[in-house]
Amino acid sequence: MRRLLVDVDSVTTRLVRRFGPQVAEWCADTPNLMARLSSRWGLSLGEFLPEGAASVTLRCRWPDGTPAVLKLSPDRALLVEQAAMLGWFAASGRVPAVLAADSDAGAMVLEEVVPGTPAEDMPAASLPGQWSDLLAALHGVAPPPRPPRALRDRCEEAFARVGRRLSEPAISARMDVTAWSRAIQRCERLLDTEATTVLLHGDLHLGNVLDGGAKRGLMAIDPKACVGDPCFDAVDYVVAGAGLEGVETRCARVAAACGLDGDRLHAWSQVIAPFSAIAHLGNGGEEPVIDELLALTR
Repeated sequence: MRRLLVDVDSVTTRLVRRFGPQVAEWCADTPNLMARLSSRWGLSLGEFLPEGAASVTLRCRWPDGTPAVLKLSPDRALLVEQAAMLGWFAASGRVPAVLAADSDAGAMVLEEVVPGTPAEDMPAASLPGQWSDLLAALHGVAPPPRPPRALRDRCEEAFARVGRRLSEPAISARMDVTAWSRAIQRCERLLDTEATTVLLHGDLHLGNVLDGGAKRGLMAIDPKACVGDPCFDAVDYVVAGAGLEGVETRCARVAAACGLDGDRLHAWSQVIAPFSAIAHLGNGGEEPVIDELLALTR
């Protein structure tokens, strides 16, 4: 079985940003871990997939030839949690199947989504209707007997984690604590007025939605499942309209297509816009996009 060349330095640089310098030892052992797992599970390893913030992923083939993805992470608990969440949504037919998992190794093998085109690269005109079908399938799944965390917990964690970036010069020059506090207050009002709750994917941005082909439709990957307002699983798609048709226009289209409360969806876009603005400011994003996102925070 061929041995893949792993750019350990690149993997280390990327994962240290997320986990700190202590992750370097895990990164150094990545080639050996891949070799052990491919031998144990009978995998034929292929090329690496686009880099994620917390994992290493590469294409492979299951022993019967099924196209698959091997995913590794130093955050073993995260992989265990994701495998369980994918199991919760399995009945929807809109998530990849888990073919194997090893909690001690922090690894799992997933069915590959084919053709796998990211939603952001799909024709824009048909996407609202396809997103509606995806949400109907995901939200139609009953929560597991032991309920996952609430959307409130998910939001509190995100505000605490991303809020630490407000002191970065590129971000503090354009966004202040007042705007961040306003987003927190808006979020709390929405959480306090939830009338309907469903099992949410919890991180349904355009990069986590892939084309599963004509028979399967849109497929979701990398869930951070929680229970809460169904609008939350549409808001990242809405906010991604900044600099394109505009968040207001996309919000109206998505709300109509998905049967969601347009006012609540727009309010959620005001909560999520600061997160997106921080990402664009930190990565040198385009000014028209940043300007529209910052306007939503006011």
